[in-house]
Amino acid sequence: MPGHPALTRILRQHIEDEELKPGDLLFQGEKSGILAGSVIRRAWRSARKAVLPLHVFESPMGKRVYDLRHTRLTKWLNDGIPPAQVAEWAGNSVPVLLAIYARCVDGQLSDLKKRLEAAGDLEDVPAAD
Repeated sequence: MPGHPALTRILRQHIEDEELKPGDLLFQGEKSGILAGSVIRRAWRSARKAVLPLHVFESPMGKRVYDLRHTRLTKWLNDGIPPAQVAEWAGNSVPVLLAIYARCVDGQLSDLKKRLEAAGDLEDVPAAD
């Protein structure tokens, strides 16, 4: 999945430093296993508290790590990235992606109408008086 270039550099450096191979866990728990959910939740809460203003920290924004995924996928769809591409990046099928996120897409209607009008596929309809 595409990521911010600064974060990508940090993660690549971590992979190099830890000499990780394909299939290795990026961050390991005790005994090289998967991190426990409680560990992830505590780290996430501490990170949010350290960097967010109190009113944002106490709001629902980004309360769960999954909220970031939801926000990113919604933004990509709202930015006009084709659902097939977003689904591929997210590791979902297009039907699953649209079943979850179609109601979140907003703000594209005006641009789509302009594109249809420019292509000559949509007649100019007189404005209602």
